Amino acid sequence: MKTMKSVVCTKYGTPDVLQIQEIKKPIPKDNEILVRIISTAVNSGDTRVRGLAVEGFMKIIMQLVLGFSKPRKPILGTVYAGIVEEVGAKVLKFKKGDSVFGMTGFNFGTYAEYIAIKEKGNISLMPVNATYDEAVSLIFGGQTAIYFIEKAKLSKKKSQKVLVIGATGSVGAAALQIAQYYSADVTVVCSSDGKDFVENLGISKIILYDKEDFTKHNNQYDFIFDAVGKTTKKQCQHLLKTEGVYKTVGGLEYASESHQQLEFLKMLFENGKLKATIDRIYSFESVVEAHEYVDTGRKKGNVILKVSE
Repeated sequence: MKTMKSVVCTKYGTPDVLQIQEIKKPIPKDNEILVRIISTAVNSGDTRVRGLAVEGFMKIIMQLVLGFSKPRKPILGTVYAGIVEEVGAKVLKFKKGDSVFGMTGFNFGTYAEYIAIKEKGNISLMPVNATYDEAVSLIFGGQTAIYFIEKAKLSKKKSQKVLVIGATGSVGAAALQIAQYYSADVTVVCSSDGKDFVENLGISKIILYDKEDFTKHNNQYDFIFDAVGKTTKKQCQHLLKTEGVYKTVGGLEYASESHQQLEFLKMLFENGKLKATIDRIYSFESVVEAHEYVDTGRKKGNVILKVSE
């Protein structure tokens, strides 16, 4: 039996519940491809699942969905970039040696050396000009941002004023760039520590939350997006125009992902409209340290986990 290294979440808790274990290497079915993962990422969603970090009745819902004392799918991680190593007999879209990237969502499984993916899943050829680290950094934040921006119909409206709260995380960094792609007038909320980061992404209208309370401002926006889930619509209501839209990652609305979103992110990156935002890169063996860093809430963009070279 061929085996592979994987990171297993042995129970819910602090980062040290994560252990590197040898498990059976997957064998692709006829409609699947086997991907050797080069890079994955540690996102806020991963740390939230690992720590069961939700409040009140949401904790019960999360346990019903994921497992009560530990995740039913113990290999966490939802994004990957890597190389196709094998293709199933009925696979037509991909061939051995292709560089691909994608997202597994609630199927998890990307904290591992290999993963079997359905050909028609949320997977695409990587941007031609991206490294594996860059490609994997686009996915979680990008697909989440696209979902909420589409809900606000930003692509169908002109001269929109947009406020992005929590602009330095992977979701916020993607959202502000995609909003700019749609020619929106973007203002962001971040800390003084994140000012250079957002300026490098082309933002000049910046509210520093450690210097002033953005909810005390009088400006009004067509779309307010809380990319960290720290506010409520009630807190931001007076900042919304009459027909304005408020969205948050902190509510009950879950961002669904699609192959079309991946293709859109690929196009943006290939055309220089979306930058990869990478904060730190950790070795596979340093997954505990990577989770500890993401738990601080201070990451700028993405934290990459290097699975192999």
